[in-house]
Amino acid sequence: MIAQLEKTYYSVEEYLELEETAEYKSEYHDGEIIAMTGGTTNHNKIAGNFYFHFKSAFRGKSYDIYINDVRLSIPVERRYTYPDIMIIHDRTIYESDKQTIVTNPLVIIEVLSNSTQNYDKGEKFKSYRSIESFQEYILIDQYSFSVEQFIKESDNEWRFKEYLGENQILKLGKIDFEIPFSDIYEGVIFAEDI
Repeated sequence: MIAQLEKTYYSVEEYLELEETAEYKSEYHDGEIIAMTGGTTNHNKIAGNFYFHFKSAFRGKSYDIYINDVRLSIPVERRYTYPDIMIIHDRTIYESDKQTIVTNPLVIIEVLSNSTQNYDKGEKFKSYRSIESFQEYILIDQYSFSVEQFIKESDNEWRFKEYLGENQILKLGKIDFEIPFSDIYEGVIFAEDI
């Protein structure tokens, strides 16, 4: 007979308190605390490249862009996540006065890894869709020149577009911004190039 370990469930308040002093980041999924895995250098370069080019293009405009360490509240799903990149239009709305948890992303960008891509494309995307302000989802592959884009057309309708090959240009659907793959993937070394 195999003994089953009993799961421990936490309240939102317990999670947030633990997260204040934690040495590593964790997501919260309706009572469960899920430790986040570390990223690769390619993951970091891609997120940093996108952040840099967007921030440079929209300096002084009414968009905020956040990278990696800003927590997102998804109240309908009782979840907290750390998207790789979030873009917010106009002003950032916080869950509390601590300004550590945001609630109103317009665009979310995730850099896919082997360990998280199914979650990012499935359950996480489903959770994100419960956020009223959320209008566009970008999934950037860190192992090849490949980007998937989902743009909200109506309440339950999302348009999908796939970009393949190194000479592509990603054009956001909800913001007048485009970025060539040469900028997104600048400095990235794929495994076959090593």
